[in-house]
Amino acid sequence: MGTTKRRSPLTDWTVLVPVLALVALVFSWGRELPGFAVVLVALCLAGAVLAAVHHAEVVAHRVGEPFGSLILAVAVTVIEVALIVTLMADGGDKSASLARDTVFAAVMITCNGIVGVSLLVGALRNRTAVFNPEGSGAALATVATLATLSLVLPTFTTSKPGPEFSTGQLTFAAVASLALYGLFIAVQTVRHRDYFLPVDTGRDADPQADHATPPTARAALLSLGLLLVALVAVVGDAKAVSPTIETAVAKAGLPQAVVGVIIALLVLLPETLAAVRAARRDRVQTSLNLAYGSAIASIGLTIPAIALASVWLSGPLLLGLGPVHMVLLALTVVVSTLTLAPGRATLLQGGVHIVVLAAYLFLAVSP
Repeated sequence: MGTTKRRSPLTDWTVLVPVLALVALVFSWGRELPGFAVVLVALCLAGAVLAAVHHAEVVAHRVGEPFGSLILAVAVTVIEVALIVTLMADGGDKSASLARDTVFAAVMITCNGIVGVSLLVGALRNRTAVFNPEGSGAALATVATLATLSLVLPTFTTSKPGPEFSTGQLTFAAVASLALYGLFIAVQTVRHRDYFLPVDTGRDADPQADHATPPTARAALLSLGLLLVALVAVVGDAKAVSPTIETAVAKAGLPQAVVGVIIALLVLLPETLAAVRAARRDRVQTSLNLAYGSAIASIGLTIPAIALASVWLSGPLLLGLGPVHMVLLALTVVVSTLTLAPGRATLLQGGVHIVVLAAYLFLAVSP
């Protein structure tokens, strides 16, 4: 009786694809890419996104919730911040609003896109999507406060002309953002961790997901390393194709803010896919942890990093939102509050969030 040889885990696609995507990043960094190279880099980026989701789920299975979603959200955001700072350093005055555009796009995509799709998937499978209103409501309050302090107030302050903070105001916003982010992490992972755990509905669509043997510590560490490699490749490859994106946006006659939207869409792909897969397993709370955790990390880490980078970055730093975006932010907060308060949602709530995101995307293209 013959024996089948076990394939080495090092030859698995989830190992090879992040490495290939990183190689593509090395060869494309700082170079002007021809059309075929842009396509290859884009394919590597897509593969790295799928690999990142796989490795994030492996790590999450090992450490449990809410640590799993926290690791993915923080890892993506740290690399996203590095991308923003790099693009601002290279872009001059035309990138003065890049941080604002990318952070606000991340807030709208997470709080409406990821939340809306997750609620739709959960409600389609089980009629209602169930979650913890205590934890999700606290996360939403943190997002609303951070967004208002960092993106709304600069429009109304008078120390500097335009939607800018003075040096002292920017320092206060940075310190407040870090303090709120740290407090949220402490509440989520230690003091009130149970508020952020998936609700046991007794109707798990994938019973084996919870009862499967957790990966070994070695496998989890390998996946954590590959997750970081994949995320570096995702954001780096996104930067590599960003000149092509900027050129296409300019040729199409679209506003410069569309570049920030596209960058946010690319870097949030891993979290989006992970959130949808969690919702399919009736773990909507995990999806909400990913969505709101990413929004909090996006503001709470980007604003301090930009404040620090402004020491050597030349040119203005435009943070304040315009009237249209402030209306959309207020609508998002109101709709999200009504969605989260009952602790359960139907298709309607998911559809409302998707429509708000669609309005944001449409108005970004046609202001």
